[in-house]
Amino acid sequence: MLANLGLFCLILTAVVSSCGVTLGLYSLLLRKQTVVPATISRSLSAVAFLFSGISLLLLSYAFASDDFSLLYVSDNSNSALALPFKIAATWGGHQGSMLFWVAIISGWAVLVSRRNNSASDFHASWLMLALVAIFSWFTLLVSNPFAMNEVMPLEGRDLNPMLQDIGLIIHPPLLYVGYVGFASVLALTCGYLIEAKDEADIFKRLTRHTLLAWVFLSAGIIVGAGWAYYELGWGGWWFWDPVENASLLPWLTATALVHSVMASRKQGQLKVWTFSLAIVTFCLSILGTFIVRSGVLTSVHAFAVDPNKGLTLLGILSLVFVSAYVLLIHRAASIKSNAISRFSSKNTFILWAINLFVLATAIVLLGTFYPMLYQLLGLGNISVGAPYFNLLFAPLTIIALVAMGLSPLLKWQARSGVFPRKLALISASVSALLAFTFIRYYAHQDSEVAATWSTYAFVTTWAALWLTVTHVLRCLRVRKQEYRYKVYLVSVAHIGVAILAFGASMNSYYSYELTVKFGPTKLGSNSEVQFGDYKINYQHTKLYVAPSYTAEQGVIEITEPSGNSVIARPEKRHYPVRVMNMTEPSLTPYWNGDVYITLGEKIDPEHYAVRIQFKAFIRWIGIGGLLVVFAGIGLLIRGVWVKQFNPRKRRAITREYQA
Repeated sequence: MLANLGLFCLILTAVVSSCGVTLGLYSLLLRKQTVVPATISRSLSAVAFLFSGISLLLLSYAFASDDFSLLYVSDNSNSALALPFKIAATWGGHQGSMLFWVAIISGWAVLVSRRNNSASDFHASWLMLALVAIFSWFTLLVSNPFAMNEVMPLEGRDLNPMLQDIGLIIHPPLLYVGYVGFASVLALTCGYLIEAKDEADIFKRLTRHTLLAWVFLSAGIIVGAGWAYYELGWGGWWFWDPVENASLLPWLTATALVHSVMASRKQGQLKVWTFSLAIVTFCLSILGTFIVRSGVLTSVHAFAVDPNKGLTLLGILSLVFVSAYVLLIHRAASIKSNAISRFSSKNTFILWAINLFVLATAIVLLGTFYPMLYQLLGLGNISVGAPYFNLLFAPLTIIALVAMGLSPLLKWQARSGVFPRKLALISASVSALLAFTFIRYYAHQDSEVAATWSTYAFVTTWAALWLTVTHVLRCLRVRKQEYRYKVYLVSVAHIGVAILAFGASMNSYYSYELTVKFGPTKLGSNSEVQFGDYKINYQHTKLYVAPSYTAEQGVIEITEPSGNSVIARPEKRHYPVRVMNMTEPSLTPYWNGDVYITLGEKIDPEHYAVRIQFKAFIRWIGIGGLLVVFAGIGLLIRGVWVKQFNPRKRRAITREYQA
């Protein structure tokens, strides 16, 4: 009964949003926009959000109550599954994730419709309803999560063991909110292009919506990278998997959009870039959904292999992309953008940064889809892996760090000033000396594990230090109180990128590993190995039974160079319902990396093939990413505070980019 109610609410969501689209098209054709259609559009957005939210909650209740009459529930849950994972299983499969997508996009539609002061606001509101309608009907007709089993099973198949982790509770919601958030950016852009009015206000709204969606997407990617690191047992945080690339693509263009919309708002420049990136970013979000659900690319993340679903999503992508770009081309002549006249200015470097992000997007797009195109053309099978991406991404990363380090030394085009060559030279020289000393020292300290000098690690470390030094100097030179908060937050975000890049380069060049036959001490066997500066001693194996799996846990002592010891507990788990074995590694953190231990195949009743890895500076990657996210949250909070509680400072804040 409740499942039928959930289906009914989903149908109402599709119908209500379709009514909003009809109202919008009617007003557009008649070129009339009054208070009445605007109010109706706002109400329809709220109703669509209400019904989609109820539908999602009822599906979650079906999981929590073990309602195996639903095909989706029986395929992705089990009565022995922990309650948090039952609820998270709501979005752990294809059908539920699409319903979750509909609910989120309805929420963003409400956010867009909060303001209906102008014709462009009204058009943005009904365009959001159009997207709600498209994905609602797609979910109903192609991916219905409320489909019933012909014969009700006594038990479910259980959730995929790889997904039975807190990462499933956090990672997909963050990622989806980020993905769908760019729908609001697209709708605001197209709403403005339809009317070509209210220009000053549109960039303020685009800034807020872009930054909010970008924060969620960034947080989702960081959580996903951490989840992959500790859950899969491979010891890596990024594998250039097609679905990982699918989340990176909109992030790259969204980051370019964050900078582009800043120049458009404050300097009246790069407006066509801003509108183009707004369109492309949401289209890339749909492309990521297509990759996950089409089955055209092999991925550990893909949970649907139905070509019909993929082709439908590809049709939606084509419709959105073509329609939006035709509108942009039609209105291009009316978009007045100021020219960039000074080479040594922040404006120029923003343009360079945008081009770097676009180039990086093209590299990832080509590497992800080239194998598929190669196969479709009948040329055979080809694989594009990490070597391709690392070879092309590494130089771009270094160039980006250098450019970011220059930005605090430059002024906006509207401001006069001489480039501080002496300060830049001193900062670069000090950074180079520190980077050289650090890399030489670290390589010497780890020489027993064959660590050697790495030019790439040195250059990346230098660029990261150079960026950090110039931003710290910029923070120290801020004089006006109203500018400080913004300058500090932007500096934290950029320094976070530097820390992330430093951690990634050091992890790539100074990680090492050892694979041994390992087990408790028996006659003729050894339970201790030397691993770099650490002594690893296998003490015993512990067996235990959990509600949904059984486990063999290795109790391993790690003795540090200082003589202190800690206990690591890697596991091998068996999930009887899915008949799957999973490896749960142990992570022992240190300031310069993690000792990462994985139990491999069992060689005999007592011994395992144990893989011991040292993942150098892996946590620095997470720290850098979190700094970026926290800085973005701080900028959002600051914007809300200024808008709602301190209106007297609004005018001063709008001039801060000229500081």
